[in-house]
Amino acid sequence: MAKTLSIVRYPHPTLRYTSKTIQRVDSDFKTLIAEMFELMYEHNGVGLAANQVDLPLRVFVANPAGKKGEGEEIVCINPELNLPKGNEVDREGCLSLPEIFGDVKRATKVKLNAYDMSGNLIQRDLDGFLARIVQHEIDHLNGVYFFDRMIDGSRLALEPKLKELEAEFRDLQQSGEIPADEELVARLTKWESRYA
Repeated sequence: MAKTLSIVRYPHPTLRYTSKTIQRVDSDFKTLIAEMFELMYEHNGVGLAANQVDLPLRVFVANPAGKKGEGEEIVCINPELNLPKGNEVDREGCLSLPEIFGDVKRATKVKLNAYDMSGNLIQRDLDGFLARIVQHEIDHLNGVYFFDRMIDGSRLALEPKLKELEAEFRDLQQSGEIPADEELVARLTKWESRYA
């Protein structure tokens, strides 16, 4: 499959963009989802939100096993979470923030409502690792990074690495390899007009 998508890194503006509700699914959309799974596996991830591949759409893919052919592949279109219960702290990372990890408090159990690729309603009670993955990916769709949920002291420890990623990104913009933020955001309307 010829790749059309790639994982964008912090501080790419699409990562702070609130994703739009999806109104239609076509064969090209299904191809994008397949490509998202490939990228997720290639980068040893367990979840990938659409805005991490520069798509402003409310969809994410996940597989807690993190390996193709193992575990359960999940596609969630227009996901919502309800009834959070309990909380626990665990370490998280992110494919858009390579080599950066932090402890994040999340609900232990959540109820997921979403749609699959055929338009069927998904209603599941989640707990454990899958509940954490889903909360992390839905945060992405809302323009929230995992470090936004960290307590201040812990987040401060990440600042040098975040500044390094920012500097790399701005250098690529200066050299013309990545367009300016305004142009990157303007591109999103193409996807919104097609699917949202």
